[in-house]
Amino acid sequence: MITSFLLRSLDRTILTAVAVLIAVALLVPASNLLLPADSALHIPTYLVALFGKYLTYALLALALDLVWGFCGILSLGHAAFFSLGGYAMGMYLMRQIGARGVYGNPLLPDFMVFLNWKELPWFWYGFDMFWFAAIMVLAVPGLLAFVFGWFAFRSRVNGVYLSIITQAMTYALLLAFFRNDMGFGGNNGLTDFKDILGFNIQADGTRAVLFALSAIFLALALILSAAIVRSKYGKVLVGVRDAESRTRFLGYRVEHMKLFVFVVSAMMAGVAGALYVPQVGIINPGEFAPANSIEVVIWTAVGGRSTLIGPIIGAVLVNGGKTVLTGIAPDSWLFALGALFVAVTLFLPKGIVGTIRQGLHRRRAFRRARLAEAGVDAEPLAAE
Repeated sequence: MITSFLLRSLDRTILTAVAVLIAVALLVPASNLLLPADSALHIPTYLVALFGKYLTYALLALALDLVWGFCGILSLGHAAFFSLGGYAMGMYLMRQIGARGVYGNPLLPDFMVFLNWKELPWFWYGFDMFWFAAIMVLAVPGLLAFVFGWFAFRSRVNGVYLSIITQAMTYALLLAFFRNDMGFGGNNGLTDFKDILGFNIQADGTRAVLFALSAIFLALALILSAAIVRSKYGKVLVGVRDAESRTRFLGYRVEHMKLFVFVVSAMMAGVAGALYVPQVGIINPGEFAPANSIEVVIWTAVGGRSTLIGPIIGAVLVNGGKTVLTGIAPDSWLFALGALFVAVTLFLPKGIVGTIRQGLHRRRAFRRARLAEAGVDAEPLAAE
């Protein structure tokens, strides 16, 4: 039943995107590990880690598009879910260091020894096991989204007010995680990771596997998102986005529908954060910054809201441009990012993918009209 539900979502566009992601998951690690360093096709390890980071950002943008593009929930708090997933993975990685830390304490992470902690806090127990950390990667962002959404959606908070509240939630978490007595490393966060599942986290093979997992999880998230939005539930979600009052009048429990997609989106963001941390090598409270959530909105808008493929493209393009611009003009790249968002809003309001789709639809409609004038059956063209 679940398999058929997922397979029904695989139209030509989604299939193509999934095939590309799977090919990337295979070819990039192969290029890094199998080709000699002097080969023109060899991809160095630092680029593998960089591209892997872009894929985690793409997964985060896809998570936002699921709630913003198809349900009308403009969340400015997805950085919180991303960061919580990252902290869950970071706590597991810290527990794997053991006695190899600077202070040689087999149980307490270095920052706890430095701050004179006497025992491991209760909420750190279990993170020495990968399966427990993996559950927390989903459970912690999902639980926060459930509690937040339960109160917000039942109170019928929406629009700009909901956006402000999600941003306030993110900022509150930022301030909380900055505190040393919270037990999460304070301002410095969690870093100096050694192993993941017994493998050296700095090894080329480990980084290649992490990259491949990022691409695979992005493909799986794309399939899941497409299955949701193309189902009957997804059609109702679009109705909530376009006419919430009318959808409620028809008898649908709008708050329940919003809550479900919000929790699923938060879990996807948590997975993105968990994949991000071992590839970047650090997680700190700066990841909660409200500006990070705003950047995700920009990625989604640039690529094309409510297209699923667009946010992935937007995240990769914007972050790739950011990497280039920070090297060329480190003092002005933020202005370029702002200019890009303004230009897209003015000239490409549907984003890159949305504009392309709009052009294709107009072209097909024009061709159908011309064929109809000529007395030719246009039904085969409409089925393309």
